[in-house]
Amino acid sequence: MKINIPDLAPFEITRGFTARMIHTDNMTIAFVDVEAGAELPEHAHIHEQVTNLLEGEFEFVLGDQTMLLTPGLTVVIPSNVPHSGRALTACRILDVFQPVREDFRRGDVAYARR
Repeated sequence: MKINIPDLAPFEITRGFTARMIHTDNMTIAFVDVEAGAELPEHAHIHEQVTNLLEGEFEFVLGDQTMLLTPGLTVVIPSNVPHSGRALTACRILDVFQPVREDFRRGDVAYARR
């Protein structure tokens, strides 16, 4: 199946984080545009997550570790580990979740629109 990412409907994960998503039977792939200064509240979920910073600078907190993500850096987030972050500049992020983020599919994310 061929998918044109700009044709996917945008979804606001939380203020300043807008994603276009692909859901397969086993995973969710999110192409996320982040506004400079936008903050991702601390949260955890059952999903394993791989976050790839494509553009910009992003301060990422995984458990008790704070790191600066720059283009080309990837963070592997185990299931149920608290994480949060803040965009130091406008960013583009590619997130992969396994299993599928049903909350994203339905649009009922617990930290959405704060």
